[in-house]
Amino acid sequence: MTVKNTRLSAAILFGLCMAGLSAQSQTKLTLQLDNTPAKVSPALYGLMTEEINYSYDGGLYAELIRNRIFKDNPKAPDHWALVQSGDSKASIALDNKHHINEALTTCLRLDIEQAGARTGIANDGYWGIPVKPATTYHGSFYARTDATGGTLTISLESTDGKTVYATAQVAGVNDQWQQYKYSLTTAKDVKPTADARLVISAGKAGSYWFNLVSLFPPTYHGTANGNRIDIMQLLADMKPAFLRLPGGNYLEGQMFSTRFNWKKTLGSLDKRPGHMGTWSYRSSDGMGLLEYLEWCEDLHMDPVLAVFAGYTLNRDYLEAGPLLKPFVDEALEEIEYVTGDVNTKWGAVRAQNGHPKPFNLKYIEIGNEDGFDVSGSYDGRFAQFYDAIKAKYPNLQLISTIGGRDGLGSRFPITLRKPDVIDEHYYRNASEMESDASHYDDYDRKGPKIFVGEWATREGSPTPNFNAALGDAAWMTGMERNSDIVIMSCYAPLFVNVNPGGMQWKSDLIGYNALSSYGSPSYYAQKIFNENKGDKVIAISSENIPAKMQKLSGRDSAAGKTPKAIPAMFYVATKDSKTGKIYIKIVNTLGTAQAVDIELKGAGNVNANGTLIELKADKPEDTNSITEPQKIVPVTTTIKGLGQTFSRTLAPYSINILQIDTK
Repeated sequence: MTVKNTRLSAAILFGLCMAGLSAQSQTKLTLQLDNTPAKVSPALYGLMTEEINYSYDGGLYAELIRNRIFKDNPKAPDHWALVQSGDSKASIALDNKHHINEALTTCLRLDIEQAGARTGIANDGYWGIPVKPATTYHGSFYARTDATGGTLTISLESTDGKTVYATAQVAGVNDQWQQYKYSLTTAKDVKPTADARLVISAGKAGSYWFNLVSLFPPTYHGTANGNRIDIMQLLADMKPAFLRLPGGNYLEGQMFSTRFNWKKTLGSLDKRPGHMGTWSYRSSDGMGLLEYLEWCEDLHMDPVLAVFAGYTLNRDYLEAGPLLKPFVDEALEEIEYVTGDVNTKWGAVRAQNGHPKPFNLKYIEIGNEDGFDVSGSYDGRFAQFYDAIKAKYPNLQLISTIGGRDGLGSRFPITLRKPDVIDEHYYRNASEMESDASHYDDYDRKGPKIFVGEWATREGSPTPNFNAALGDAAWMTGMERNSDIVIMSCYAPLFVNVNPGGMQWKSDLIGYNALSSYGSPSYYAQKIFNENKGDKVIAISSENIPAKMQKLSGRDSAAGKTPKAIPAMFYVATKDSKTGKIYIKIVNTLGTAQAVDIELKGAGNVNANGTLIELKADKPEDTNSITEPQKIVPVTTTIKGLGQTFSRTLAPYSINILQIDTK
């Protein structure tokens, strides 16, 4: 039985599966190289980010000191401890009476009654402070004292204090607040460890006050207040087209007072008070608006800027009208900060912050997941933002978030203004992703474009296993095949700190601890998909696609639902119209090898040698981890015997990309 398909095949594959074709059937794919029904969006694969799972603090943002301005807990100096030795007598406590400015209002007071051999304070970092050999760390802190001739010793040492890796001193501490800077350099023979802490100690009795204690390792591109090198390299290797920022629920906040207030994230660190985040811990706001934009600049990505739209996670909201106007005005100011030249008010502020050159901006997202807003106020709120932004910035593309998650936004359709793009979110298991890989096949091409702003196959913890990667790859074939309408997509969440207590949401793309980081199988699936795509989608016809039975969740089983057949093989093909190179992506979700015959119609000359990029696992539960970071990685080999017709046998549980040169 042969099926013709000029655009998409996944929906027809589903019908074939339901007809009961054997999983052992021979598969034939016929590529019509002269039939390219869609262009591939150059921005199809990007990044989504927000502060969750200690993504910035304790993650990408390289700051090593936790609770650096002592506001994480109003009752106690969390992650700080008193250090004493010999016959010293001392205590520590939070102090709200000695403000430095409006941002730095809580300090840590060290009262030394008797100095002894050593007395001070220690910070345990984010599940330890990483110590590496031959490494220079740069730090600073604010301090004052009522002791005379105050000299402080800073040391990077083991948690038990028995091993000192590096020391420095600052002198001249007096009764006025002043910032002091220091550097710590470790020896070449130091063994990497995170079982370490930072200690600041004094040798004289008296009271000492501290604020904004900071320590940075070397950062990506050597940027001050910058990002971790290893995590940034993982992101750079993905070659993302954009960054959706500041992303998700973090934008909204639980209430108006805890939304992402971009103005409070600008300037030097001593001007940033931080705020309570959405996921049960405070954000230092060291990763501020400018840092997001510089992140984009470092990785050659475009920013996709989400602006607060008057709705919070506790379902508080403002109706369109005068009360919403200050937030609309604030969005216009934020856009000016990003794009304005130095002669504009907010462009001048950006220049004062150290970046005179404006950033490129194409997309503005109005709110986040407003399909959850049961008040139905989003239509009016979107229209008010739309009119104001389009009046001043007519070329900006405006994204509606009414898509919500799994179509929830359909209850409250946009009627007042037509968005340029709609943001849709999907979190599912592998079977659900695979059975819906044809989701965009029949979307109205005359409607708004689609931004799949959050999506993930949620199997595996803290990062996805290979079964999730198979579900992700199946879903990506559908998005790529439909990338005339699906113009952007980004997996979420992006990051997770794998230490106990570091995760609020399982199945995250990249995992790390204080010392190292790794990409999940889903990370590598995305990486190879993005690295291997042309600019035009090739039409494919298919024969005898294998099927498998859908896995039921516990809830589905309890409800008496019957498993159904779903496709077991997924594919998409694109070509580079300039070079003639063809990229064929085939996902085999079965535990058995699958033979595939491929015919290239209209190819002309086909190079007999090509390239196979293969990502596979022995079992779907296999995964990468902090201890086995590269258990599952892509393997690239040269393949021979290619022509206008050829055959390949796909490994069980595999994601395959064939690169073929044609003329």
